[in-house]
Amino acid sequence: MSVTHIVCPHCNITNRIPNEKIANKPICGKCKKPLFFAKPIELTASSFTTHISKNDILVVIDFWAEWCGPCKMMAPMFAQATAQLEPRVRMAKLNTEQEQNIAAQFNIRSIPTLIIFKQGKEIARQSGAMDSQGLLQWVNQYLN
Repeated sequence: MSVTHIVCPHCNITNRIPNEKIANKPICGKCKKPLFFAKPIELTASSFTTHISKNDILVVIDFWAEWCGPCKMMAPMFAQATAQLEPRVRMAKLNTEQEQNIAAQFNIRSIPTLIIFKQGKEIARQSGAMDSQGLLQWVNQYLN
């Protein structure tokens, strides 16, 4: 039986989910909350590294800020894409104003910037707002 490691968006504990059960709305073994809920998760300095390095699935992070017009314009489309990409992909947001050290670490110069991580490594980056269809096409090319 092969398993996939999924980090809980609520308690940040890594769960071992049998592959055949990933599509069946898995819950966290510790906090008993759903591992996926069709909304992007909010990352902070304390949860960022765990999510990009401990998830076996792709993690797509939207680096954004409250004052950014294109970020606000893209937010509903990012949420819409989340509902379609889960549970194959973890969709997350990181507020660059609140987490300036992480934004600096990843050399975020313009927002929104999207980065796809696989097992802790950046595999793709896209700057600028995208519609949900463009976002889905971009992410899907990195699945498998």
